[in-house]
Amino acid sequence: MGITWDKTLLVGDVGGTNARFALAHMVEGKPVLEHHDSFPASQYPTFLEGVAAFIDGCEVKPTGGVIAVAGPVEDGAIDLTNSPWAVSETELATLGLNPVRLINDFEALAWGAPVVPADSLEHLGGPAEGDPHATIAVLGPGTGFGVSALVRNSRGDEIAMPSEGGHACFPPGDPIEDEILRILRRRYDRVSIERLICGPGLLNMHRALAEIDGRETHIDDPAEITTTAMADPNSPCGATLARFCAILGAVAGDIALTTGARGGVYIAGGIAPRILPFLKASPFRQRFERKGRFKDYMAEIPTQVITHKHAALLGAARVAFAVST
Repeated sequence: MGITWDKTLLVGDVGGTNARFALAHMVEGKPVLEHHDSFPASQYPTFLEGVAAFIDGCEVKPTGGVIAVAGPVEDGAIDLTNSPWAVSETELATLGLNPVRLINDFEALAWGAPVVPADSLEHLGGPAEGDPHATIAVLGPGTGFGVSALVRNSRGDEIAMPSEGGHACFPPGDPIEDEILRILRRRYDRVSIERLICGPGLLNMHRALAEIDGRETHIDDPAEITTTAMADPNSPCGATLARFCAILGAVAGDIALTTGARGGVYIAGGIAPRILPFLKASPFRQRFERKGRFKDYMAEIPTQVITHKHAALLGAARVAFAVST
């Protein structure tokens, strides 16, 4: 089959911290990205200015596109969950993009996960592959905690399900986690998963564990926790990161049960790839499978970390070419 470069489309992945853009083509049914750019979201005052700056730097102008954003999309508009940026599809169309769509970032990851190259996936346990006709779940911690699923059937039909699953309640799994929940309830009326399993949540957990242990802590940067934990797993920071990984496993297992993700669970987001050796040695998989009567069910579900830096852009490209045909 020959290579066809019939369209050039814009794809984007805009989170609470960074914005990533690229131009996309479809080659033999798979998305190919070029002209990548990444910059802090704070570099431009508005979402529209950031997109316009990228397009201005492109020799070949995109005719349409899809931008994945960190938050719920309502009536073609987005107000980012962890960023002051806001934009609508109508505004983006003024840049010459037609059609243009905004989708949730983890919806894009759900579309992207099946086309991520094998060398950009790190196995975390379970069989090498899941049921190719079953649902997959994608979740992960970064600035926040995202959740989505790609529902599949034996006819090859696929539909992505964006969600705000990171805002579901935190499920404590032992007495220490009961105590963490009690401590956080003094600060938050309702303790969601995202209050613990994300960058800022790592700080919440570290402070709670210090209080439980009767220790003081002056750490105010999540990166300091992960760096110290990787260097010394037996340190208090190591205990925090081990607990973080354990709860991530428990939450991933709950999401697998909820979505019926027999096709596999993919861990995305900015944190997991950076702590990969620690995560592999952690209680993640043990807590993932610890689901009582459904332990055998869970053992048949593969868990993998997506290390591809542009997985959401690959997913956005799949959607972009689908809506532009």
